[in-house]
Amino acid sequence: MRNFFIDLEPFNKEDFIQILKTNKNDKKFKHTECLQFRNEIKPVDLYCYLHAKYGSPNGILTLMRNKELGSANLIQWDWMLKSDLGTVHVQGHNFKTEVFISHNMEVGSIKNIDFIDQIKSDFKNYGKEISIIKKSLEKWTEFVNPFFIIQSTIHQNFLKLEELKLDLSEDKISNIFELEDQSSWVEITNKYYSAIGIIYGLRSMLPVMAESFINCLIFVLCKPEIKSSSRLFEAVIRQQIDIRVQSLHLNCNYFSEPIDYSSMECKKFHTLMNERNDMLHGNINIKKQSYGDVYFNQDMAIYDTYQDHWEKSIGILIQTVKFESIHQDLIVVENFIEYILSKLSTNISESLKSLLDKTYLGYNEKTGRIGGEFKHEVRQI
Repeated sequence: MRNFFIDLEPFNKEDFIQILKTNKNDKKFKHTECLQFRNEIKPVDLYCYLHAKYGSPNGILTLMRNKELGSANLIQWDWMLKSDLGTVHVQGHNFKTEVFISHNMEVGSIKNIDFIDQIKSDFKNYGKEISIIKKSLEKWTEFVNPFFIIQSTIHQNFLKLEELKLDLSEDKISNIFELEDQSSWVEITNKYYSAIGIIYGLRSMLPVMAESFINCLIFVLCKPEIKSSSRLFEAVIRQQIDIRVQSLHLNCNYFSEPIDYSSMECKKFHTLMNERNDMLHGNINIKKQSYGDVYFNQDMAIYDTYQDHWEKSIGILIQTVKFESIHQDLIVVENFIEYILSKLSTNISESLKSLLDKTYLGYNEKTGRIGGEFKHEVRQI
């Protein structure tokens, strides 16, 4: 038992044939147990060790694996091993390692710690081979796609805004003192204060969505000599947004023509960006933020025009955050993104759209390639 997990041999062709022929009620071994592991042994270390000792994965599940699904397969690799004491089936899943053991020993006599200790003690005997195999693997670093997160958050906030069912003409109350039920006013104002917070957040995020798109595009498509130099890449990514956009064809591959920053799509986006900056930094612009004039004779206020309670409270705030144009601003950003994509070759444009529509991405530092969400398929640029 002390060396059960290291005194094993890989299944051969005859063993697999025997498994297929064996009746379920006529098994060689009486008991089957399952051990589960997370990171007690790193999955990559276990894989390289088993590969070094027994050759490529030889299990039935590896043979049945759908290569088109990539890492979306539930089981990534497996080895089927044997000895006189029993058989061991090691399976590498996406979230755990499972080890199925068939044996005639006492039930419960095999513990997780036995597998861990025995395998780790055998690492030293295959250190060189393990190192060679690990170096032969493609290393990808998984990361969260910032563009997707921002885009999803924006869409969720628009849904929340719609759920409030704002109706300015219906909700406006010309005279608060005419209300019999003051709670109605509280309910309406609370709803609009929630809307103002959502709209303020959207106005902050919409230009960020476009800027995140530009940054992701540069990261994916920038020329190798730029990507290979951290200082060059930082210099490109830290430029003002208008310079970044106008320099895309110089710094990135696959552009069929330069970006015309005087185009309507870019002009509207630039205006949106400037308005966001004023709001985000709390800049004071009297012309943009004014809502009325009042004259004074010493301490006596003389209004230019009268405004009702709604107009001087909720109305002013709704006007300030430009509720009426918030949906149009989303269209401005989407049109800007589509315009940039239109300047790329068609196949690259479609690949980039697919890539940025994924929550998780992967980066191969050695080759500079970007991979799409590993849960589904891998698209590389």
